[in-house]
Parts: sequence; structure tokens; C-alpha cells
Amino acid sequence: MSILGRPNAGKSTLLNALVGAKLAIVSDRPQTTRTLVQGVWTTTSAQVVFLDTPGIHDADTLYNRWMMESVAEALRDRDLLLLVIDSTRKVSPADERTVELIRKSGAPALAVFNKVDAVRPKSLLLPLIDQYRQWHSFEEYLPISALTGDGLGELREAILKRMPEGPAWYPADHLTDQPERFLAAEIIREKILHLTREEVPHSVAVTIDAWEDSPKLLRILATVHVERPGQKAIVLGAQGARLKEAGTAARLELEAVLGRKVYLELFVKVSEKWRENPRFLKELDWRSMRGADSGE
Repeated sequence: MSILGRPNAGKSTLLNALVGAKLAIVSDRPQTTRTLVQGVWTTTSAQVVFLDTPGIHDADTLYNRWMMESVAEALRDRDLLLLVIDSTRKVSPADERTVELIRKSGAPALAVFNKVDAVRPKSLLLPLIDQYRQWHSFEEYLPISALTGDGLGELREAILKRMPEGPAWYPADHLTDQPERFLAAEIIREKILHLTREEVPHSVAVTIDAWEDSPKLLRILATVHVERPGQKAIVLGAQGARLKEAGTAARLELEAVLGRKVYLELFVKVSEKWRENPRFLKELDWRSMRGADSGE
């Protein structure tokens, strides 16, 4: 099942809430999610595999086109689609184009109206829901708040009753198929996003240069890539203070997530036009990291 929607609709927050663990990084910057993120929700009687996707947007760079290819992949051969809608935002032609993608897929879909905790009065939801009814016959129209958990019980019920019967694909304790290296790079990028200004987020990428695991310590060396010298100065901060703050926050979260002591060292590098570099984009693809954690 795929979770789709426009940028900043709250797709990653919803994935984390449904699975009950932080698998996708979250920020208020658009296009925080850049590739497919798998999450598995297992109960005593069911297992649902979710795919979080990049926000649907116009692709004006090679990297944006690469992200939209991930969305196209997520639309193919799915049992159910979740279209996540930001209930606080006015509808636009881009929203209608997003619904058109859902319609063309031919898959059943739920319209999930997120962020209802920020809608006052609640009657403002009615014309929004009506607009989506006019665009497409969704299976259900569900108001929720992924942040507070409001409506998630009803959403889970709507999902389970539409899932086909079949064997579980994964063990009960399986949460994601992404390697630890990818999770580490994403957590680092999240901390950078939270600490930098508007001009930086789209230009930030993180690569893992060294990953040395021992029984007592995981040693990680990572590079934060930006596109211009001015962005490097912003990420570093005065005397490197901002990068140090981001590194400390990332290390603490990594230790909590991975369950072991972590030594983390960060570098910042200007990699001009990395979003148009196919070789660099391949390096960012988490699927290329699958064998790295196991030594393959």
C-alpha cells in the first residue's frame, strides 16, 4: 500500500504513526522525503506493508524527476492507496492533478484529510471533502491527525477491511527493509534541515563515508553535501557550532534507534549541481546500500 500526496501533507508523520516507530524523517520543509520508505505494521491477525513517497510536485531537475519516478513506482500494482491531504491548505490545480494520478492508477484509494487538529472550526472540512468527492470517487473520506492520533483507529479499520487475504511477507518484528546506513544518513539530514534556513534544505544531501561497527562502538563518518559555498557557511555556523549541534542531536538519536554507542563525525562539502549528477544520485539511493551493512 502506498501513501501519496502533495509536499508537506504529513505523509511521513502518518507512516511513523501507523507503524509505531520513526522510520521516515520529518520536517516542515517540502520534499523532505526523497525516496520510497517502507514501513510494516503487524498485528495478531494482519500485516500491512506501507510505502511512504516523495511529495508530488513538478520535476524541474534530474533529482526531482528521480523522485517522481519513485511516485510512479508506488502507484503501480498496489492493493490500496492513501492520498494524504493537508486540511489546512486551500485547494489548487496541483491538488487536482494529484487526484488525476490516483484516478489513472485504477487502484482503490482512501482520501485522508490530515492535520484536522489545526482546523477551526471543523465545519471548514466539509467544502474541502466535497471538492475531493467531485474529483474522484474515493473509497472513504477520513479526517485524521497523524500528529495527535485523532482518527487513526478509523483509518486502520478502513485499511484492514480492504486488504486481500494472504500470508505475512515479513516476521512480526520487521519494521523496514532499509539499511542502517540509510537511516543514519536520513537522521543526519533531518537535523540539518531543522537548523538551517530556507535556502539550504533542497540543496542538502548526506553520504556515509565510513561505517565501522564493533561490539562496543559504531563509528560513522558522514559528509553533508551542499551546492554553494554560502550554503556550506550556513550549515557550519559560526566556528562550526551549527554543524556540531546537528551532529550531537543526530548521534543521540542514532544511539537510541540503533541501541549502541555511536561516534559520529561530520564534514561539509560543496558538490556543485549534485542534483543533476546521475552518479551521485545513484549513491544516494538506499537500495545501493543494501549489501553494505552486511559486508556484501
